[in-house]
Amino acid sequence: MSNDNHISPKPGNLLISEPFLQDENFVRSVVLICENNENGSFGLVLNKLSILKLNEIIDDVEPLNCDVYVGGPVEQNTLHFIYCGEQLFESSIQLGNDIWWGGNFDELLSLLKLGKIKENTIRFFIGYSGWAQGQLNDELEEKTWIVCNTLDSDSVFFSSPEELWRIILKNMGGEYKQMANYPIDPRLN
Repeated sequence: MSNDNHISPKPGNLLISEPFLQDENFVRSVVLICENNENGSFGLVLNKLSILKLNEIIDDVEPLNCDVYVGGPVEQNTLHFIYCGEQLFESSIQLGNDIWWGGNFDELLSLLKLGKIKENTIRFFIGYSGWAQGQLNDELEEKTWIVCNTLDSDSVFFSSPEELWRIILKNMGGEYKQMANYPIDPRLN
């Protein structure tokens, strides 16, 4: 895995929160950048599980007991999804070799109900993480985030949320491998 904090993240890059970040929305978080342009940035926190299940948010999906993650503190009345594998919907945006963002939600639910998509290959998110124009670059200059430009669907979809931050850092190697073992409270280091 490689890293470059000197460039603006691209869709499909991961933002790894620095080890001692105290913002409750982003402590030990891994954010998947879905969009980053002159208007700002949009991402989804990959490792913050909510207390909700999909069938508690949407009517008529009773057989679907999918986990729902907190994508971020912005507009938590919205629902987003990513999936891995082959492209399922023409409107999906490719973020990595086999990771896709969005698409036809009704069609997705139908495919899930019919068992044509495995629940572990999809992630649902309430809310998102957003940055105004220039805000993310300012946070990068302040070293709030570590940018990882290698997106691995196995880590994203099949690692436990509690371990994802540590796994990504370890896979980046070097000084990041050491950071993976830092305590949350620097006084304990």
